Amino acid sequence: MICFPNAKINLGLHIISKRADGYHNLETVFYPVNLCDALEIVPAAGGKTTFTQTGIPIEGKPEDNLVLKAYNLLKKDYDLPEIAIYLRKEIPAGAGLGGGSSDAAFMIKLLNDFAGLKLSVEQMEEYALQIGADCPFFIQNQPVFAEGTGSVFSPVNVSLQGYRLVIVKPDVSVSTKDAYAQVKPQQPAVSLKEIINLPVNEWKNHLINDFESGVFARYPEIGEIKQRLYAEGALYASMSGSGSAVFGIFDKTVTL
Repeated sequence: MICFPNAKINLGLHIISKRADGYHNLETVFYPVNLCDALEIVPAAGGKTTFTQTGIPIEGKPEDNLVLKAYNLLKKDYDLPEIAIYLRKEIPAGAGLGGGSSDAAFMIKLLNDFAGLKLSVEQMEEYALQIGADCPFFIQNQPVFAEGTGSVFSPVNVSLQGYRLVIVKPDVSVSTKDAYAQVKPQQPAVSLKEIINLPVNEWKNHLINDFESGVFARYPEIGEIKQRLYAEGALYASMSGSGSAVFGIFDKTVTL
C-alpha cells in the first residue's frame, strides 16, 4: 500500500502565552498543500520490519524517524504484521511545512487500512497527538483553526483554490526551540479566526506570523525571500510555522 503525505502551511501564527508545562498556547490556521512525500508499506520479506528512506536526506538515526515511531506506537496496542517501510522524502525538514508529522499521521492511516484495525478518526488523532502537536491535523487533512498547543481544532472557511502558491525553502534550517526563544507571547488585538475571513488581498496588513521578527533577525536571507515574493507580485507572503520555508500566494494571472 502506498500513500502520499502532504505538507502544510500556516496562515498566520500568534504565540499567545507560555504554559506551566513549558509549551506555548498559540493560534494558527493549518492549510494542506500539494507538496508530498511518498510512503509505502509491504509485507516484510525477511520476517522483520525494515525502514528504507530515500530522497532528501534526513538528519538523525533512521530508527528515530517519526514513521517508525508511529508504527511502534500502534504495535504496543495491536498485533501488527512485520512490514517493509519505504519513505521517499520530498518535503524538506526544518522548513515549517510539517513533513515529519505528516509522514507519521499518514503511517497511522496506512496501518489502519493495511492491518484492518478499524480505528476511528478520533482514535487515530489521539495516537498522532502522542507523536507531535501538529500531527493530528494530517489525519483529516482539512483546513482548520488550531489553538492550544496547536492540537485543538475547529472548522475554518478558507480556500486558496484559484490562486497560485509558491513555496521557497532556503538552504537554512530553523530550530523550533530557538524560534520560540525569540518570541514574547502576547494576546493578539484581533483573533486570527476573524482575520482569516478577510479577502486574501487584505491579508498583507493583518495576517502575521509572530515567529518572523526573531527568525528574520537571525536569518535575514529568509526575510529577503518574503520581500522578493512581494516584489514579484504576491498578494500575501509569509514564513510557514517557525520556518525556514516562505510561501507566496499569487493571482493565477501573474506570470512568474
